[in-house]
Amino acid sequence: MPRAARRTHRLACAVAALALLGGCAGTRGGKIPYNVQNFSAPDAPAVAQLEEDYHIAPLDKVKVSVFQVPDLSGEFEVDLMGNLALPLVGTVKAVDLTTAQLDQKLTQLLAQKYLQNPDVNVSVSGSSTRVVTVDGAVSAPGVFPVMGRLTLIQVIAMAHGTNDSANPHRVAVFRQIQGQRMAAAFDLMSIRRGEAEDPRIYSGDIVVVDGSNIKSIYSTVLSSLPLLTLFRPF
Repeated sequence: MPRAARRTHRLACAVAALALLGGCAGTRGGKIPYNVQNFSAPDAPAVAQLEEDYHIAPLDKVKVSVFQVPDLSGEFEVDLMGNLALPLVGTVKAVDLTTAQLDQKLTQLLAQKYLQNPDVNVSVSGSSTRVVTVDGAVSAPGVFPVMGRLTLIQVIAMAHGTNDSANPHRVAVFRQIQGQRMAAAFDLMSIRRGEAEDPRIYSGDIVVVDGSNIKSIYSTVLSSLPLLTLFRPF
């Protein structure tokens, strides 16, 4: 993930943690509401220009154009093993290559057996690099890829579960809805007991588990920022 994106994630997680503060340890509470009715799916991600050195990832969609050979041209999806299945050429390893490198590779393969001086153009038409951030009182906080449908319990499991300092009654999920930063609180204990629905987690969400270590980690941020109405929305 680019350095600027990592900084943005860290700042967002710090703000998220601040919103969790305000309740008693081991209980529900804080500024973030529970049982939110309008906590809908997030806004569609903004279209962003891929970097020139972007490396192709599994499930990316790649557009291959071979000049004056429409049968060899089209849009193809990189499989989970990082391969592209192309007409004539067959299976080609594409993962971790830039578009320029894949362009060169396909040009060489086509020139070896099929075409004289092939004119190949490769571009990424759809990127699958999608992530969810998990922070707070979990065993392995971090940024995790979203490859399919996920729920809150599954995302917490990806972070190796809550740690000993966690307050499982207060977990915040932050997301962008209708252009505004929104959040809702969830009770992991109620979800695990089947008393509450396990909410869906989307790419771009930030999940923060409350715990006794949150205050010490973000004490500097807490003392330097004004206490605002961080949520509903912020």
